[in-house]
Amino acid sequence: MVAATGRSGPLAGMRVIELAHIMAGPVCGLMLADMGAEVIKVEKMDGDDTRRTVPPALEGESAAYMMMNRGKRGISLDLKDPDGIAVLRRLLKGADALIENYRGGTMERLGIGYETLREEFPELVYCSLSGFGRTGPYADRAGFDLVAQGMSGLMSVTGEGPGQPPMKCGPPVTDITAGILAAMGVLAAYSNRLRTGRGQAVDTSLFEAGITHTYWQSAIAMATGVAPGPMGSAHPLNAPYEAFETADGWITIGAANQTNWLRLLKTIGAEALAEDQRFAHNRDRMANRHELAATLAPIFCAQTSAEWLARLEAGGVPAGPVLDVNAMHQDPQTLAREMVVEVDHPRVGPMKTLGLPVKFSDTPGRVHGPAPLLGEHSRAILAEAGYSAAEIDGLIARGVVRETLA
Repeated sequence: MVAATGRSGPLAGMRVIELAHIMAGPVCGLMLADMGAEVIKVEKMDGDDTRRTVPPALEGESAAYMMMNRGKRGISLDLKDPDGIAVLRRLLKGADALIENYRGGTMERLGIGYETLREEFPELVYCSLSGFGRTGPYADRAGFDLVAQGMSGLMSVTGEGPGQPPMKCGPPVTDITAGILAAMGVLAAYSNRLRTGRGQAVDTSLFEAGITHTYWQSAIAMATGVAPGPMGSAHPLNAPYEAFETADGWITIGAANQTNWLRLLKTIGAEALAEDQRFAHNRDRMANRHELAATLAPIFCAQTSAEWLARLEAGGVPAGPVLDVNAMHQDPQTLAREMVVEVDHPRVGPMKTLGLPVKFSDTPGRVHGPAPLLGEHSRAILAEAGYSAAEIDGLIARGVVRETLA
C-alpha cells in the first residue's frame, strides 16, 4: 500500500487502521495522526455515530465529528459483507497498527479478532479500547464515560462537598484519557515491534482510565482506610489550593507548600496569619481548611481578578484566572503553544480546531488537515491498496464501499 504524502512528525511512515467510533478510539487515532502517522478511519456505511451528534453542525457536518477526526483519511466500508472484510484485510497488509473500540466479541464475530489476525499479520499492533477491558467479569459490558466515572471513584470525589449529589467531571475524562493511554500503548508496542519484529495486543479501558485519575485519593484511602469525598476545587493533600471569588470573578491559588504559603501571606498583606497556629503548617491548614478558606475569602473579594493576578505573579505565587472555553481559546499562551489551529475543510472552509499537546524539537507534529467526509478517500485508499478502477467501481456499485465526493 502506498503511503500518504505530506505527513510530518516523529511517526511519519507509520500507518494505522482505525475501526473506532465516538471518542476513546478516535482520540487515540488523532493523537497518532498529529504525530505524523497516516490514520485511515474505516467507518460503517452510515458513518461514525458522532456524525449525528448535533447540534452544533457547520454546513451539515457535525462539529463533534470534525473535532475528533481531523488529520485522518476516511473510507466507508460494510464489514458485514465478506467483500468488505476482504478489503479490510487488504488494507491491513500495509498497516502497522489497528485501533478498535467495538463491544466485546464484535471483532471476533466479524472474523477479525486479534487471535485470528495475528496469524496472518504477526507484526500488527492490535489496540482494543472498551468500557472495562477485554478480560475480567465486566469484559462484555458496554461502557460509557458517565458509567466509568461513577465506577472508577471519580464521581465520589467530584462536587462541592459531602452530602451533595454525585457529580461527573465536565469533560468526558475517561474517554479522552483512555484514548491517550491507548496511544501510549500503541507506541510502546510499536517500539517493541521495531526491535523484535513481533506485534501484540494492547488493551485499555475507560474504567482503568478513570482509576488513573485517583492517584491522590487512592493513596489516602490505602493509607487510612477512609475513602475521600468531594472537596469542591480544593486539594486533598495541600492548602490553600483552590478557587477564590474576587470582586469580579474567580481565580485559583496554588500555595501548595510552605514557601508559597508564606509568599501568599506577604503578597496579600496578611503576614499575621503565619503566627496563627491553625495555619502554621500544611497539616494544620488541612485540618482547618474551611476556617482557612473563610479567612482568606473576604481578602480576595476586595479586589478584581486582574488586580490580584498581577500582585500574585509579582509575588511569585502560582495563580490563574478561571477562564471559560472561549476565553481559553483566545488566551495568548494557548495561541503561542498552537493549541488552536486552523484547517481548511472541503465543505465548511477555514475552521478552527485544537492542536497537538506534545511538542517535538526535531520532528514537530501538526494537525494534517480536516476530518474526512464520509467515504471521502475511499477511492484513493482502495487504489493505493492495489484495486483497479473497475474493481473499485464494482465495490461501490454493490454497496460494499461508500464514496462521497467533496
